Order: sequence, then C-alpha cells, then structure tokens
Amino acid sequence: MLRPHGVRGELRVEILTDYPERLPSHRTLYIGPEPTPYQVEGIRFHRGAALIKLVGCDDRNAAEELRGQWVQIPIEAAVPLEEGEYYHFQVVGVEVVTTEGESLGRVADVIETGANDVYVVHGPRGEVLIPAIEEVVRELDLEARRMVVEILPGLLEE
Repeated sequence: MLRPHGVRGELRVEILTDYPERLPSHRTLYIGPEPTPYQVEGIRFHRGAALIKLVGCDDRNAAEELRGQWVQIPIEAAVPLEEGEYYHFQVVGVEVVTTEGESLGRVADVIETGANDVYVVHGPRGEVLIPAIEEVVRELDLEARRMVVEILPGLLEE
C-alpha cells in the first residue's frame, strides 16, 4: 500500500505482480504483517498503480492506517507455475547448503537480473550471491525448506 487516494477510502497500491490483469478477480485480499482478510469493493488502474477500495475502509483516515502494508493473495489463487518454477516468497527463508554439506545460511532475498534470478543468502560467510541456474542449484525441496548448491570456482570468496 503506497498511500490513500482521495477522501473516500481508496488506496493507491504498487503493482508487483506479473499478472495485474488478474487483480480485479480477487474478492478478498490479505493485508499486513499478520495477514488480515479484507473484502474488495472495487479495483481500478490509474497511472501505473492499482486503486483499491476495501469494504469498511470509507475515509482517508481508515486508508491511512493501511499505508505501507503488504497486500497478498492466497497461494491457491496464484497463477499455477510450471514444474521447477517457484514464487520468490517460497524460496525466501530456505536453508542453503553446499554439496559438501557446508551451511551457507538462508535465502534473504531474490534479485531479478533478467537472465536469471540470484538468491541473496545471509549466513556464516556473510552475504553470498547464488545464481539460480541448474549448474549451481542442484536441489530445492520447499517442504524441507532446503536448497543444495554446487559451488562453482570463483563463486565464494576464500
């Protein structure tokens, strides 16, 4: 949520999804750090953002209380992915270990580079950048929350 829009409780929301055309189909959105369900009264697009009207959010003050909060949908409502594809939020927090068994830490962020994603891992070696390519990522088990990586020459500072 970026900020209130107008005086009738609409919210200006930054669009982070690759599928903004699907937003109007969502009747419930989850907002905040401990996602709270809100019923959607209406969604429209304006100058590169979504303007969302929530049931019960009827004035600028009510909208102001939601400023800066994340907006989510249930995973069941997300666009189905191909085999071997993952949403970024699914990878964040996964433990990363090398094929030799060394723990590199946990995925803290995912950077989109255009060519391939890069996993930002925080752990004993500090920040490590792991390219999300088959030659490096050997295994990703989301249920076990574990990723096994093959360290190519030059990937880690010695």
